[in-house]
Amino acid sequence: MPWHIFEREASTYEEWYTTRRGRRVDRAERALLKWLLAPFPTARSALEVGCGAGHFTEWLTRNRLSVVGLDRAPAMLAEMRRRFPEIPAILGDAHRLPFREGAVDLVVFVTTLEFLEEPEVALAEGVLVACQGLMVVTLNRWSLGGLSRRRGSQAGRPLLSQARDVSPASLQGMLTRVAGERLQDVRWTSTLFPDGLWWIRAPIPLGDVIGMAAVLTPPATSTPGAVRG
Repeated sequence: MPWHIFEREASTYEEWYTTRRGRRVDRAERALLKWLLAPFPTARSALEVGCGAGHFTEWLTRNRLSVVGLDRAPAMLAEMRRRFPEIPAILGDAHRLPFREGAVDLVVFVTTLEFLEEPEVALAEGVLVACQGLMVVTLNRWSLGGLSRRRGSQAGRPLLSQARDVSPASLQGMLTRVAGERLQDVRWTSTLFPDGLWWIRAPIPLGDVIGMAAVLTPPATSTPGAVRG
């Protein structure tokens, strides 16, 4: 999937969060991230892959983490640097992260995987770079929103129509394969349910957004902050 579609949206990307629905989604997803962070009480560093304009990168920094943002779209990174100049931002590819094994405690994907050509490769890179685990937030294929993105009112939108949504089962399957023996535990939930229940969070595979945390054993070697050669 071409990353260039995000270049055209960079300057207005954050405006959606000021709409009524955008505010609701933002509130629900921040609560979801807080729930996903709970299994990692000693985590102090994170890499957000596909950080965009830094909306959730900044939230992570306010929740005890030293965060680096990474994105493939230069215009998105420029917008992030303008809005949050204090947060490190790196131009890079999710399919080959420029960090060595165990360089950060957590690797975070927030609505990133569904816009990648090879999401399982990106997850494998996250497992390599993470010392403690992965936090993943992604659009749910088996939801009313997923149906709308494929065949409904959202199918004509420049970004959402390009999303390759996943299901809880497929996401857990990918994480299980790439983490191998390092996988200690997987916990998941979903949120943004229909009929006014957008704020509920429950392990029912019908919410528009899935949240999944993969708890890993530490790698055999780790070099915090080191850049891969």
